[in-house]
Amino acid sequence: MSDLKITHDSVREYVDAKRRGDRTTTDRIVREVSERFNTRKTDGSEMAELGYASMHVQFGEGL
Repeated sequence: MSDLKITHDSVREYVDAKRRGDRTTTDRIVREVSERFNTRKTDGSEMAELGYASMHVQFGEGL
């Protein structure tokens, strides 16, 4: 993920959880970010970062 600068704490937490293989936390973060995006409580950059992270970080890669 070196080509993406993560600016949102939620995405940092998501990446850490995904690398640990923590599906409960990743699912919670996706729900929370989606809710903020759907209710326009964010400008969309958080969702964009999360989408990129979801495609480029392997689940459990830090194990």
